[in-house]
Amino acid sequence: MRNIKITKDFINSKNTSVLYESGNTKVLITVSISDRLPGWLENSDSGWLTAEYNMLPGSSGNRVSRKAYEGGRSKEISRLIGRSLRSICNLKLLNGYMVTVDCDVLEADGGTRTASINGSWIALNETFNKLVENGELVQNPLENQIAAVSVGIVDGEYIVDLDYENDSQAEVDLNLVLNDKYEILEIQGTAEKKPFSKEDLDKLSRVEGDDAVAAYQGLGRGYGGGIRKKHKKTKKKRRTKRGATKKRRGTTKSSKRRHRKSRRTRK
Repeated sequence: MRNIKITKDFINSKNTSVLYESGNTKVLITVSISDRLPGWLENSDSGWLTAEYNMLPGSSGNRVSRKAYEGGRSKEISRLIGRSLRSICNLKLLNGYMVTVDCDVLEADGGTRTASINGSWIALNETFNKLVENGELVQNPLENQIAAVSVGIVDGEYIVDLDYENDSQAEVDLNLVLNDKYEILEIQGTAEKKPFSKEDLDKLSRVEGDDAVAAYQGLGRGYGGGIRKKHKKTKKKRRTKRGATKKRRGTTKSSKRRHRKSRRTRK
């Protein structure tokens, strides 16, 4: 896998920002919060989480049009990111907030969608932890960690985390999104040049599954923030010494013995 670098608060803004770098691929993720929910969620007890993905004009060798977001590729990747994030987010804990995750590709060298998913989770977790600290959320709505990675077959070999050179020559290109329970959230596979067998798919899934888990574990090299759960206050139990008696007379064997002894003494 390529080297991963994570830079938090990359831009000076009240919104959370994360620059996620995987090799030469660089994606800037920002998270915006508003109280304007989609029409179908008005007067409900739920919030909403969505994502938008786009490539900046200079992110590739050939200029990318600013209208690229209107095309099918950007919309498809945006929906992939949004679905992946919502699958591990308790929307009812969003307290009526509309959360938008923007993924802007600054430099593209393969794996931009997987980098966007990884960086988005980090940016979301940072945002929600801050809202919990400020008392705007009861607890962090994220229920799991997720990570995404790509794998492919290039010249008959299984390659993990494809860069642009490998991706452009791949016979098979597969993207996988896993949570930290090793469960699959999304899987996308394409035969670029020729069909691939069920055996190939099983091998790709096994290779990618191990490396996807390694990917989210590897995020700790540049990111140490965990999911902040709801703080629960617990009452401390009073500890008493062994053999201690209750205040009321005659409630224990020791007090009964003392009571009988005092009666014999008086006689």
